[in-house]
Amino acid sequence: MTLCCSVFIASSLDGFIARQDGAIDWLERANGAVTPGEDCGYATFMRSVDLLVMGRNTFDKVMEFPQWPYADKPVWVVTRSPLAAGQALPDKVRLTAASPAALVEAAQQAGYGRLYLDGGRLIQSFLQAGLVTDITLTTIPLLLGQGRPLFGSLPEDQPLTLVSSHAYPFGFVQSHYRVLPR
Repeated sequence: MTLCCSVFIASSLDGFIARQDGAIDWLERANGAVTPGEDCGYATFMRSVDLLVMGRNTFDKVMEFPQWPYADKPVWVVTRSPLAAGQALPDKVRLTAASPAALVEAAQQAGYGRLYLDGGRLIQSFLQAGLVTDITLTTIPLLLGQGRPLFGSLPEDQPLTLVSSHAYPFGFVQSHYRVLPR
């Protein structure tokens, strides 16, 4: 079985996923324009995912949410830092310091078929390792001017092919790409 490493993320039109300080207030405001009941395919995507892999900064941000949003979905948090004193892990969350290649190997051995990669640096590390299989990017019509970029440096050009694109009436544009071999 081939393991898929999928990205499903939103960015500003100029390619940022958060402000410099990690704030996503701009995204929360933009989501206010979304038609009630519309989730831009997120629920369908999540049903297709066996394991969520996120970076530590993303995990810390999600822990600020009023409730854990991933229910019974297993989550591996990639970090080299210990949790803050007294911070408890939600059920089905495990910490790992594994490299992208080692993490993919462990996920395959555990029987997972599709990973959801979340977090800018984590996504960048999987792209650098050549392990991302597909990217669903929802572009928000807003220029931040600065912030945390979705994409970083790569060892060489990374070709993609557009699978589909959808423009929502509230201004978001969602594009799904398949990542091609280098």
